[in-house]
Amino acid sequence: MTELSLLLFNIVAGGVRVIIYLFLVFRLLSTKKPGKNGIIVSLIGAAVISAVLSVTNLPDAYHILLESIWIVLCVHLFQDAVVRISLFIGIFYEIAISFLQFLVAAWLGVLFHSTTFLSSSTAHGQLAVWLLYLLLVAVSLYLWKHPNLTRKESFRFASIIVVACFIAVVTLSQQTILPIPDDTLYMWTILSVVLMMFVLVFNMNRQYEVEKELARLKSEQAELLEREYRTLSHAYEINAKLFHDFHNHIGVLRQLLSHKKLQDAIQYLDELQTPVLEMTNTIWTGDETIDYLINSKAQAAESCAVQFQIQVEFPRHTNLKSADLCAIIGNLLDNAFEAARQVPEKEKRFVHLTIRRIHQMIIIKVENSFSSIPIQEDGIFQSSKEENGLHGWGLKSAQAATEKYDGTVQTSYTHNTFRAVATLSYHGVSID
Repeated sequence: MTELSLLLFNIVAGGVRVIIYLFLVFRLLSTKKPGKNGIIVSLIGAAVISAVLSVTNLPDAYHILLESIWIVLCVHLFQDAVVRISLFIGIFYEIAISFLQFLVAAWLGVLFHSTTFLSSSTAHGQLAVWLLYLLLVAVSLYLWKHPNLTRKESFRFASIIVVACFIAVVTLSQQTILPIPDDTLYMWTILSVVLMMFVLVFNMNRQYEVEKELARLKSEQAELLEREYRTLSHAYEINAKLFHDFHNHIGVLRQLLSHKKLQDAIQYLDELQTPVLEMTNTIWTGDETIDYLINSKAQAAESCAVQFQIQVEFPRHTNLKSADLCAIIGNLLDNAFEAARQVPEKEKRFVHLTIRRIHQMIIIKVENSFSSIPIQEDGIFQSSKEENGLHGWGLKSAQAATEKYDGTVQTSYTHNTFRAVATLSYHGVSID
């Protein structure tokens, strides 16, 4: 092949590697989707690196290092990826590509009894490279169309690939058709083991991150439960005092009315009215914490001019924990009120809460109005808040709570209504 053709092949191959890496980081680290600007800048940098290294004939190690640094810098700037973990993925990604390229070329050489496949400067060598890239593109398309792969499924998928590669390189050392130096086979055998360790370490790191996230969610749930129990206890204390002193209030009212002091009696009743109304306006579910939570949201709805409709059918004496119900209902309602408050027309602001029991299932549905189409990233609707604080954990907290009861949270929207539905399985518990 001519030097110009080889240069063009290397540039295009570098572009394919970069695109696949951007998608890989997006899927593995749940970063932003690769944008147009990020893709263009990444491709330009990869093309420059490929062109410079092709002209200078530097070893492949320089290509791996420079391209790794460049793509990591791009995903950090354009996809907000963490440098440390993305660099970790980038280096092993480049090693894996080189390893797979060697395996494909070597086995094609064995199949066709030709050593020309091992040299990327030949037509046969380029055929091996592009066969590999076609396979990588096919795998990427499969992952793109199956975004709901769980962490265990992804780990199993990656493990199968690296183990198959290890077997393939070990088998190469046993064949006698294609002469391959022992040092080369020894090097790739060690790297295959390193890649298996990478998959294991990465999975352990992701498991640690998940456990840390769950620990934070549990801490937030505990804080929420403690705060609401404390507020609820205070409210009950006020009302208990009111009913305890009820006979005294009756005596005062009788005295005022007997002296025909009607205005004073009305004023006295107004002073007693607030805690009584708080009790009568409460939506009772049988769970004191949820009762207070819904009632406090109803009071907040009045202050921000949001129509809040509530329909509740809740079973008694179940295995559903108050902390988990608070995480689900509280976060869904917080998101709903946040969106409804942004509707300019006050008369169009609404939030509807519906809780229904269907056999051994609890359906919690929250519907609300919104002013603009929700932003969706990686299949998840994002908050319109600019800050990422605790709000970013809202749906994650609700989802984590529902999964404890074999449930899920699903979201959808029409032209003017956003809908979040949480489903939970439950069973009754006996009360001694």
